[in-house]
Amino acid sequence: MTIDRSEPTSRPAEATRALLRDVFAEAVRAVRPEAVMPRRLPTAPDGRMVTIAIGKAAAEMMRVASAYDPAPLPGLVVTRYGHVPAAFTPSPEVEVIEAGHPCPDENSVRAGHRALAMAGALRDGDRLLVLLSGGGSALLAAPAPGVSLTDKQATTRLLLRCGASIEEINCVRKHLSRVKGGRLAVAAGPARVTTWIISDVPGDDPSFVASGPTVADRTSLAMAREVVAKHRLALPEAVAAALTDPANESPPADAPALAAGETVILARARDALAAATRLATARGYAVTDLGDRVEAEARQLGARHAALARRLAADGGRRALLSGGEATVSVVNEAGRGGRNLEYLLALAIDLAGAPGISALACDTDGIDGTDDAAGAMIFPDTLERARRLGLDPAEHLARNDSYLFFARLGDLVVTGPTFTNVNDFRVILIDQDAHAQPRARP
Repeated sequence: MTIDRSEPTSRPAEATRALLRDVFAEAVRAVRPEAVMPRRLPTAPDGRMVTIAIGKAAAEMMRVASAYDPAPLPGLVVTRYGHVPAAFTPSPEVEVIEAGHPCPDENSVRAGHRALAMAGALRDGDRLLVLLSGGGSALLAAPAPGVSLTDKQATTRLLLRCGASIEEINCVRKHLSRVKGGRLAVAAGPARVTTWIISDVPGDDPSFVASGPTVADRTSLAMAREVVAKHRLALPEAVAAALTDPANESPPADAPALAAGETVILARARDALAAATRLATARGYAVTDLGDRVEAEARQLGARHAALARRLAADGGRRALLSGGEATVSVVNEAGRGGRNLEYLLALAIDLAGAPGISALACDTDGIDGTDDAAGAMIFPDTLERARRLGLDPAEHLARNDSYLFFARLGDLVVTGPTFTNVNDFRVILIDQDAHAQPRARP
């Protein structure tokens, strides 16, 4: 993976910059489809196999699957705009639809209808292979009866801005859809359904990845209404009505198509952290793995990690703190720019207050943090000092959810472009108190 970035206002700890980039690149490389996809595809000895790939890694997963099968794989690829790798040349039997993310658009609805039609055409003896990755909840949309695309878009924006967890967000989405929550598998009827997943959800519950279109759902309409009440969401009237309609309850888990389905998780945040641990250890750092299920408000998480880093720094030596999962952001300024990783880093920098020998990177492994072009950013001991010389107020940028501009001005954004995988957030804090470490560069 190549990391491009803006020219920094100074070059603090260039060796540390390089190490942060290397650790992130190694984490991403370990969970790319080419590293995790099985080389033998399932078969349909009594019929035909159709492949539907959904999510930010969809096109790359289909490309790798096609390379492992000598026969053309008929099917559908549904991915985010700009997430089709240059190396992917789909066969005439494969339809590619690029759609909206994080909010669904008209192409998302078209993709949802095409997926349902393909699944519905399968017969006994056929097989549906679903290649699933994060982002599919927005990319594949088939609104429940009475719910419009505009309703779904408004509801999605409310859910994304209120600080709800991904499990809460997808719980509501499942009950406003004709394709999520196992409904795509039910549409496939008597065909066998196999789902291969690159997981982007903490805990790796397959029913929440892309809202589980082929996996039995354990949430309910009542739980969806609880999410709405908890976050005090003023939903469109049609959406509120849909969440009280028993027709929108999830299909039973013992439905034949769901009970007989095969689900395999190919890659997860744990794998990315393991790869990063190996590299950091080889570079001389003692690693503390904080886990792959770290969930909290981004700015609160940054403050907690700053306190932990300070305590460990007091012991001296070289340490690396790794964590994965998905932070949340409560948006108070809709005009602000910056995702959860940037907000986490800004809070981390503020609470570290220039503590010597501590640097960090936080990025989304899919290459997009929020809706801008950055995967995330990096901070260094002189981040706040350089910011103030540019007239930037860190606390003000954090308060107005505008962390992207802050790091862009410093030249500390990490811009990768699409990585064609997605196991969610990756964070690394490097603590270097070695007495022989190179002194921090001055601006």
